[in-house]
Formats: sequence, structure tokens, C-alpha cells
Amino acid sequence: MLEAIDIKRRDGIAHVALNRPSARNAVTMAMWRQLAETFAGFAADRNLRAVLLTGEGKDFSVGADISEFDEIRNDKRQSAEYEVAVDACSGAIAGLGKPVVAAISGYCLGGGCHLALACDFRFADRTASVGIPAAKLSIVYGVRSVQRLSALVGISNAKRILYSGDRYPAEQAKSIGMIDEIHDDARLAAGQFVERLAANAPLSIAGAKFMLNGLAMGKGALDLTEAQRLIDAASDSEDFREGRRAFAEKRPPRFRGE
Repeated sequence: MLEAIDIKRRDGIAHVALNRPSARNAVTMAMWRQLAETFAGFAADRNLRAVLLTGEGKDFSVGADISEFDEIRNDKRQSAEYEVAVDACSGAIAGLGKPVVAAISGYCLGGGCHLALACDFRFADRTASVGIPAAKLSIVYGVRSVQRLSALVGISNAKRILYSGDRYPAEQAKSIGMIDEIHDDARLAAGQFVERLAANAPLSIAGAKFMLNGLAMGKGALDLTEAQRLIDAASDSEDFREGRRAFAEKRPPRFRGE
């Protein structure tokens, strides 16, 4: 595990922090790959119920580490390889059948937005500055992340964000859908929110997330066969029986994800 990514687990929740505060948590190629591997591993962990993604220090992430581009993203072949790593990372986050919430402070730019857009929810504090400066670097943002951006903010706002390369303060970012909630302490509020989600039925959340993500990514993106499998699995689950028992007995359910 890279020192640049810090992971702690408490009560079924993984707290994942980008840990390069001196570099404003700029994401290296090694970090993209490690994050993809980490979130893929979370998918197989039945004891894990939710993930909180943050950045150490004052910033969520200033974006990709451009200082290494001369060596690893210097032509179209290297750029294609780089986008594969970025898409694998954001795909692993978005595809994880558990809630993932980003807590954003300070800069959340470019590659930082890749990460935040792949999460289910984005909580920010009032220092947050969100943007995608690809047009200032002659970079075309990846297809999957453009799809996620457009699904969140609408095509007109997505064009404004990508054409201008502007940075948006927290209130403005919330008004166009890039941020869901603003709090004085984004990490605390996001942590309390994931605790609430983690108490709910994991099979229900996994099914809802799979279907909503597929529908958001455009016509034909949703695998209807897999969606039906998830519906059937929940209907046949011990958790469904536990939910009915808990309702009848007027007590909180104890879900196990099976």
C-alpha cells in the first residue's frame, strides 16, 4: 500500500484519504492504480458497508500530478494508457456496490473531480473550489467522467465547466449539482451520513446503485439481466426476512448482506 493513500476502518466503514498534503494531494499514476486495486478489494469485503473518501490537509485534491506528465503522458499512446488507469480507478469507485461519499475541502480540480464524480455523494465545506481545467491544458476529459458530469449537472452546465476550465466556489458548485451538501465540517457531516447509510440493507443499496448508475450512463448501459439478478437475490435473502421481523417486532433491523 502506498503511503500516499491512507486507509482506516471503523465499524464497517473505510476511511480512505489521499495523503500528499504537501503536493495538495495531487494524484500520481501509482495512486490511480492503487486506488483502483483498493476499491476493487472493497467489493469483495462483506464486512464493509460504506466508504468515506477525503484528502489530508487543506485540499481534497488539486488533480493529476502534472509534474510526471513528461515521463508518463507525453504522447497519444501514453495518454491512452493513462486514461485506462484513471477510468479503472473511477470505475472501481462508481461500480462498488456500497455507498461512497466524498468529503471535499479546498481544491477539488481535474483528476480530483474524476474521483469525486465517481462517488455517490459529495459533501463540501465553504473552502471548496471545484473545477475541471482540462481546456487550459489541451486535455480532453475522459468519456466516462464526461458522462458522469453531464448526468449530475446537465449538458449546458457540463459544457460551461469543460469549455471554461473555471473554478467554482462551494455555493456555486452546489447550485449546478457538482456538490450535494455544504457544511462547516464536511468530513464530520459526511461521516455521520455514511454511518446512517451503513445501517441500511446492503443488498438494497447495491441494487439501487447498480441500476441508477446504469441508467445515468445512457441508453443501453444498464445490464437488465444483472439488475434482475440483484432484485431476485434481495427478495430471496435472509436480510429481507430480517427486515420483516424487525418491522413486526418494532426494533432496528440487523442486516448482514445475505
